[in-house]
Amino acid sequence: MYYVNDKEYTCSISITIDIFNDSWKLAIIWFLFESDKRYKELNVAIPHISQKTLTSKLKELEAKGLINREAFPEIPPKVVYTLTPLGRKIKPIVDEMSSWGVEYAKEHGEIREDEVVTTSGM
Repeated sequence: MYYVNDKEYTCSISITIDIFNDSWKLAIIWFLFESDKRYKELNVAIPHISQKTLTSKLKELEAKGLINREAFPEIPPKVVYTLTPLGRKIKPIVDEMSSWGVEYAKEHGEIREDEVVTTSGM
């Protein structure tokens, strides 16, 4: 049995699923692998996410210790999001998920190279 933050899990994969329970969190982490990002940069990089959802997911990832939020006392305000060392540890898993997604698309769909979103850090 596993216990994390007063929650009980019967298997370790349940912990991972609980943390990454939607596609938005993995997308945010994907783009933070490339470089630190400001809120607007993430909002542009993930075009179908609403501002409310992005704000919520960033807070959740910060609360889980996967990203850092650094606010700079400037006008206009500047906030930068970075991956923590714990957040960086998921990179090999996300890379494998990305590779699997490419293979799946090749076998069951199509890939339009001019529309593929990649990061130079991947």
